[in-house]
Amino acid sequence: MRRLSRLIGTTSAALALLASTAFAYPDPGHVTGDVVVHDPTMIRTSTGYVLYSTHGYLEARTSTDRIAFSRAGSAFRTPPSWWRAYSSGNDPWAPDISQHGGRYLLYYAVSSFGSNHSAIGLATSSTGQPGSWTDQGVVYSTTTSSDHNAIDPNLLVDSSGRWWLSFGSHWTGIRMIRLDPSTGKRLPGDGTLHHLATRPDAPRAVEAPHIVRHGDHYYLFASYDRCCAGTSSTYKVKVGRSTSPTGPYTDRSGRSMLNGGGTPVLETHGRVIGPGGQSIMRDVDGDLLVYHYYDGADNGTPKLGINLLGWDSDGWPYVY
Repeated sequence: MRRLSRLIGTTSAALALLASTAFAYPDPGHVTGDVVVHDPTMIRTSTGYVLYSTHGYLEARTSTDRIAFSRAGSAFRTPPSWWRAYSSGNDPWAPDISQHGGRYLLYYAVSSFGSNHSAIGLATSSTGQPGSWTDQGVVYSTTTSSDHNAIDPNLLVDSSGRWWLSFGSHWTGIRMIRLDPSTGKRLPGDGTLHHLATRPDAPRAVEAPHIVRHGDHYYLFASYDRCCAGTSSTYKVKVGRSTSPTGPYTDRSGRSMLNGGGTPVLETHGRVIGPGGQSIMRDVDGDLLVYHYYDGADNGTPKLGINLLGWDSDGWPYVY
């Protein structure tokens, strides 16, 4: 849709090479309206696009064309009572929306900044629209004695129909559990906590996993370094891949994501500072990278970024 005319005739390999250097990263696609967001997740319904993001009982925005976005309330009208145990301000974060079996699912986190006293919740809806969600309670939680953090959830349904939830931030990085498709919660009898990615250096700043299947591989996208600091943010998106949803995930050079590996997908460039908090959406014109960034031309205001996501001849993603 956006900027495609100037890219006609450019091979995917050439585009990937251009995207491999920060100065050549493309600007976000053109969006208008209410686009001040953190940690966006988006889906296309029968009535258009619905986007949810961090804060405000999970802020909602709608669009008919993926360009003009309008505020449309929030996922929840009132906060579930259990939120208060994890956030004194009843402030949910980092939603993840998907549709399976005729119902919409919204995983999200409740926590406070810098703490791993955190919980991941689940809500369901028949329409996916703001205000229509029914909370299903806690899916997974961590305490201050845990070595990982239950935030930034993402649902994956693998090629065999198994359900998985990846999540994590700092501490020991990205973790994964198996879910029961009938409930959307942890599969009874399976207590395995898989380890997908971390950093060898404190504070082990990797978070916001999102896993998609493409071809014969699963691709783990994650946000690295410092978020939420306006023009001082150093956030960036990296990726690794595996033939199994539980890993091991390695980057283009073969380095494990359990040892700091990760191939850059999108980094700071021009006025686009600290892009991250990403999700992947499959739309009629291809895969999309949906993310937030801090606008260096607008005092570091967090804004919505949307780019098409291509795949080069070796199967690695790039934005354009």
